[in-house]
Amino acid sequence: MPFAHDTAAELRAAVALVNTAEPPETLGTVAALDDFFREHGYTGRHDGTAGELAQVRALRPRLRALLLAGRDEAAGLVNELLAGVPVRPRLVRHPGEDWHVHATSDDAPLATRVVVETAMAMIDVIRDDEHSRLAVCADTGCQGLVLDLSRNRSRRYCSTACTNRNAQAALRARRSG
Repeated sequence: MPFAHDTAAELRAAVALVNTAEPPETLGTVAALDDFFREHGYTGRHDGTAGELAQVRALRPRLRALLLAGRDEAAGLVNELLAGVPVRPRLVRHPGEDWHVHATSDDAPLATRVVVETAMAMIDVIRDDEHSRLAVCADTGCQGLVLDLSRNRSRRYCSTACTNRNAQAALRARRSG
């Protein structure tokens, strides 16, 4: 894996969050936000309210722009995001995980923590010049984001559904050709 565990986890969470906006919408309820919170291993404050859901959903366009930005633009976006929030980096360890960085307090709103953790992960992407690991899905009918953490950089599709749809289309094309 090209990144530290916490960086990879935050990139996965950010891509997953951005992709919830793709049809069909998958972050439409507080229960869906609860699932997202648990699935991506967030800790700390989670209000479980419609207001918190709205704040997190509102992040998606900004995070999409950050994840798809070129290196220099991404650096500026990271600086803008971090300038607008209280950042206090510290090392923490959770049960089952090794030391990793938390860059804002555990009682900060979830939307703030998502912004800070995504920005911190993007610092590693920028420093390592690994922007090629983030792209738009190769399925022409999809605008989902792809995070390719594979060794050979072979991931092209955002989901199994897109992969299968394109594999079936390629098979049909081969058979008819």
